[in-house]
Amino acid sequence: MTNYNSSVCTLKSSWGFLPVLVLGAFFFTGCAQVQTPAAAGLYTDTKGPVAVGDNNVQSAKTGKASATSILGIIAQGDASIKKAAEQGGISKIHHVDYQSKSYLGLYGKYTVVVYGE
Repeated sequence: MTNYNSSVCTLKSSWGFLPVLVLGAFFFTGCAQVQTPAAAGLYTDTKGPVAVGDNNVQSAKTGKASATSILGIIAQGDASIKKAAEQGGISKIHHVDYQSKSYLGLYGKYTVVVYGE
């Protein structure tokens, strides 16, 4: 004869562990991380190259486009080269850089910077 009451008790106690598991997974994963050559847990602020265009083009104008992440749950924005060029009124690209910032893994921002004419 099977004792169903003990099975129900075991099932209920295992469901109580689920929130602990979910919170643990949340806190031990990188929340709002951004692309960077040197990552840090508390604060990150780095810049680097993305691409090089035509050397015959002047880098007189600058255009920026950004995407942000909050807690690794919400991410929004258009950090494309096309959007950055549009923002700066650039039709000929000299080169492209990026800047990434992250604060405590809670907030992250990735910015593409386009230089050109």
